[in-house]
Amino acid sequence: MTDERFAHDAYFVDQLIRPIANLYRISTLGPDGSSPGQPLAFVRQKKLAIKEDIRFFADETEAEELFRIKARAVFEVRGRFDVTTPEGERIGLLEKVFGISLLRSTWRIHDANEQQIALAQEKSMPIAILRRAIDLVPYAELIPIVFQFTILMDGREVGELRRPIGLRDRYILKLGGDPDRRIDRRVAVALAIALDALQSR
Repeated sequence: MTDERFAHDAYFVDQLIRPIANLYRISTLGPDGSSPGQPLAFVRQKKLAIKEDIRFFADETEAEELFRIKARAVFEVRGRFDVTTPEGERIGLLEKVFGISLLRSTWRIHDANEQQIALAQEKSMPIAILRRAIDLVPYAELIPIVFQFTILMDGREVGELRRPIGLRDRYILKLGGDPDRRIDRRVAVALAIALDALQSR
C-alpha cells in the first residue's frame, strides 16, 4: 500500500547542506508552481558511507521512517538501488544505465517486481553534453545551467524533474501524465533524491 503523504502528482525537493550529511526536505508543490507547499518528508544521506543507504523520515525528528534507498552492494557498479520500506519490502528499483549516461544521464524505473515501467532521461542532449563540459571547470557548481529530466512511460512523456537555475539545489517533480499512478510516488521521489545525491549534483 502507498503512503497517503505521497498521493500527489507534483513535489518540491529542497537540499539542505550540512557538514556530515546531505539533507533534503520534500514538500508538495505550492500553488504558484515554483515553491514548496506542505512538508511531507525529511531525507538524510550520510556522507562517505561505505554502502549507500538513504533514509526518508516523516519529519526532522527522524522518529518515523517512511522508506529508504539502498544500494545492492558495497560498490554498486551496476547502478542498482532498491527503494524499500523500513522493514525491507521492495517498493521499486532505480537503475542507472551507464552506457547511455556517459553523454546523457538515463535511469530505468522499475516496480516492486523489478519490471521496468518508466525511463528518466536528460531532456536535451546538447545541454547534457554542455553540462559535462562545464563540470570540468573549477567552481563549476557556481555556473547556472538548466538541469531537466523527462520521465517516459511506453515512449510517452508522463512527467519531468527540473532544477530551476540558482545556487541552491532545488527540484520540481511533476507526474501529471500518470493519472493511474503506475509509478509509485515514493519511487519517483526517491529518483529525485538519487539524481542529486548519487550523481553528486
